[in-house]
Amino acid sequence: MLRWLMGVPGPRRMRRKAILCLAVSATICGSVALAQGSSSEAAPSWSVGWEPVRLVNGTPIFFRVKAPRGIESLSGEWLGHKVFLSFDAHSKTWTGIAGVSLETKPGTYSLQLSGSKERGKEVSFAKKLVVHAARYPRIAVTVAKKFTEPSPEQLQIIKQDQTIKEDVFREVSAQREWSGRFVAPADARVSDVFGTRRIFNGETQSVHQGLDYAVPQGTPVVALNAGTVLLARSLYFEGNCVVLDHGQGLLTIYMHLSEFKVKQGDRLAPGQELGLSGGTGRVTGPHLHVAVRWEGVYLDPATLLKLKLP
Repeated sequence: MLRWLMGVPGPRRMRRKAILCLAVSATICGSVALAQGSSSEAAPSWSVGWEPVRLVNGTPIFFRVKAPRGIESLSGEWLGHKVFLSFDAHSKTWTGIAGVSLETKPGTYSLQLSGSKERGKEVSFAKKLVVHAARYPRIAVTVAKKFTEPSPEQLQIIKQDQTIKEDVFREVSAQREWSGRFVAPADARVSDVFGTRRIFNGETQSVHQGLDYAVPQGTPVVALNAGTVLLARSLYFEGNCVVLDHGQGLLTIYMHLSEFKVKQGDRLAPGQELGLSGGTGRVTGPHLHVAVRWEGVYLDPATLLKLKLP
């Protein structure tokens, strides 16, 4: 009677109320869990890493991309160039080589990633990267006038060489051939670095787009990494020249050789001998010139050699 007067429920009503509260709580918890699961699928995670960390004009870049699960193909676009990415099952990352041209101005640029999942579902992601300005030296060089003022006959040879090089550069493969770190082409001192503005006979006529190694005539020259020989022939400016395709749009070029050890179509292992150094082409003396080219852009070989690649 006292419980009824005070409005306090009896034992049976308390049990029914407790059961009702538990049922309502279970319904709310289930809704929260479902909402969290939907949110996770709607906003998949991406992660983009690159090396070197500080990017400058003229540098090669190694990209590592962790993409949402289930992606079957992935590619990128960077500074107007396609980035070819391959999947590494061990680290579950997509990796690829790219670069920044010497002409790229300091600023913020976006790496655009596009992929496809099962049943053709398309996914995309963008990552902004900052490019800084690099400082490159200037040097004056005196060479024979035939290299700065070629005759009509020599100009014809140069024009033919240009056509040959354009045809070779169009054959770049998207499939990765390189494996592991890139190695130096010779055990020697670097005599001129990438990016040097070269003043021939008092006039600025070119920018040095590779590394020069101070090696005597006949020094063995090896491949920086695994690749396929696209070219092994003599050219007017480059002298005896070998071009290797490493895949993912990446080439390495070896100039001024005195002798070839490979031929077009050969597949080379990292560090395999491809020729002997010399003094052919436009040179002031025997040395080795090595260039790195990615989709038409020349990059600093010294930086490529420092990258910690899988």
